[in-house]
Amino acid sequence: MIELLTRSDLVRDANLIGGRWLPSASGRTFAVANPANGDTLARIPDSHAADARAATDAAHAAFPAWRARLPRERAEILRCWHALIVANTEDLARLMSSEQGKPLAEARGEVAYGAGYVAWFADEAAHVHGDILPPQQRGKRMTAVKEPVGIVAAITPWNFPLAMIARKIAPALAAGCVVVAKPAEDTPLTALALALLAQEAGVPDGVLNVIAASRESGIEAVADWLEDSRVRKITFTGSTAVGKLLARDSARTLKKLSLELGGNAPFIVFEDADLSAAVDGVIAAKFRNGGQTCVCPNRVYVHASVYDRFASMLAERVGALKVAAAADPSAQIGPMINARAVEKIARHVDHAVERGAKVLTGGRRLSELGDNFYAPTVLVDASSDMLFCNEETFGPVAPLFSFDDEAEVIRTANDTPYGLAAYFYTQDMRRIERVSAALEAGVIGVNEGAVSSEAAPFGGIKESGYGREGSRYGLDDYLAIKYVCQGGLA
Repeated sequence: MIELLTRSDLVRDANLIGGRWLPSASGRTFAVANPANGDTLARIPDSHAADARAATDAAHAAFPAWRARLPRERAEILRCWHALIVANTEDLARLMSSEQGKPLAEARGEVAYGAGYVAWFADEAAHVHGDILPPQQRGKRMTAVKEPVGIVAAITPWNFPLAMIARKIAPALAAGCVVVAKPAEDTPLTALALALLAQEAGVPDGVLNVIAASRESGIEAVADWLEDSRVRKITFTGSTAVGKLLARDSARTLKKLSLELGGNAPFIVFEDADLSAAVDGVIAAKFRNGGQTCVCPNRVYVHASVYDRFASMLAERVGALKVAAAADPSAQIGPMINARAVEKIARHVDHAVERGAKVLTGGRRLSELGDNFYAPTVLVDASSDMLFCNEETFGPVAPLFSFDDEAEVIRTANDTPYGLAAYFYTQDMRRIERVSAALEAGVIGVNEGAVSSEAAPFGGIKESGYGREGSRYGLDDYLAIKYVCQGGLA
């Protein structure tokens, strides 16, 4: 049960397809559990290929009328959706905390963050401009116009169940596209609640379709979208391994893709950094959502001259973080999403300790709180042979590496197949220019640990994916350019 909701109807136990709330075609369901205690929150449809195909059919039927709407008409619906999200902040936050585990205060922040994307793209809807090209021959007029790509399949992760789906659906609808969506199996309830609010805001039947599925069934459902030539774009946030599979399997119908994939973010503290600010930055970047974000620093590099002082300051702050279930108002770190996540965190820490790392704080499971809790951890004397350097931990663990030279630390920071985010702290303006240019990442935080914004283009390079979300560049990913050449004018 999810208690204390003002609107209990926000907990949906059906798929939204063509404006109707429906069970799965097979009638099968699966349980959504609270990661803090394992309690079942709801049983919802376990969708398969037939449900995915029904969602595509509904979107295909709705597309012509939606793309024909004036941009300001689509914008008004998005603004209404934004207002409903904001008005239901508390219920959405409680729902999210229950199924994802993040503390309630953090969940409220995510509601505001996700709503910001809806408001941003409502404003951007009326600013999709083409071009009149300079004439190259007499009697010809050349123009470039931007049009919606069509049906978009959105596949979203569990770590930000509201923000990630909002920042995919909002630009798609603003551009005139229609959407079929599958949220992560661990956290589908928030997405279904958002779909209900979109329906109430006036999103027409079939323009937004959301189906839920367990891990195994979801693979089958997504495969149907990959094979269906009517689906023209895939937008996915998740692991690099799955992103590569989507890119491969969508190639048969040459879909447009936006892939926001895994990361291995470095966080560099130079000798001239404001250490208090740098500690604040690590706390903001690393321990948000219990370290379960793709832009979390996975490797913290600290100049040798300030290493011991910084380590002591960080360990003191991290050791004071309150770990508890989301229902506890004082919680700062909640449970990890599931047992697999805890096993990976423990494996990374144990591997590091075996190779000489020392635990300054944390470094253990908090079994007294439940199966999915792990203590916020700071490790010193980390080295390049530890798993942190090659795998994304996705948990509240900050390993500290020592360095002496700027060129050395940049080479080390870039020595990864990933390139999503990177952070560094310094007060040297010339160094800011050098290091910003040298780091291989799509998102750079300079003296700042919280970098996300609806106005900024978010995305990675290398094996962290391609495409951008947020900003006007994010809207472009849902548009196709058509060149029109009109002759006979002379």
